[in-house]
Amino acid sequence: MSAARAMREDALWDGAVAISDDQAVLQRILDPEVHLAICRHRDVPSLDGLDWDAIADIDQDVPVVALASAIPEALTSAGYRDAIALADAIVPLASSFATLMACDELRIRLDVIETDACRKFHADQVTVRLLMPLVGPGTQWAYANTQGQIPEGQLRIGDVGLFKGRVWAEEPIILHRSPPIGATGITRVLLVIDPGFAAASRP
Repeated sequence: MSAARAMREDALWDGAVAISDDQAVLQRILDPEVHLAICRHRDVPSLDGLDWDAIADIDQDVPVVALASAIPEALTSAGYRDAIALADAIVPLASSFATLMACDELRIRLDVIETDACRKFHADQVTVRLLMPLVGPGTQWAYANTQGQIPEGQLRIGDVGLFKGRVWAEEPIILHRSPPIGATGITRVLLVIDPGFAAASRP
């Protein structure tokens, strides 16, 4: 991405997409016209030097009241070396997302990705999905009506993106995909948080 395009993207606020360094921008996802809200430059601990073959994926439903205990336990069980530091980055984010989405349970995934998973642009069957890259290239996004769906932007490590899904937007304006990394030797680690079942259909 060129420097000029990066500057435009950082300042982007075009109705469907809102991007800012201010975490308050994430609240804009509740606006009917906003389909993607991105908060830039959130600090996350470095995960360099981990043996990814020894790290298990995390995929579990967690009651909001149990986030502070369940997430460190899940990270430790999965094999993350500094589980407390990583939990300190994830727990407040998950709690804020639960408050924003008015839900008392979250589905939390932490995926180690080494293939071209979800390589096609799509919208998920959820109300809103939170994505935050922790290692490697981040999720790419594009406007649904773009010719050939060329990526318009890409999350960076520590960026928090809220993507409106098909439950709220039957005709999505913003699509996203995993960047192609197959056969490159690149590893990605992606945090994914969805509202729990009780909030899955809230208008």
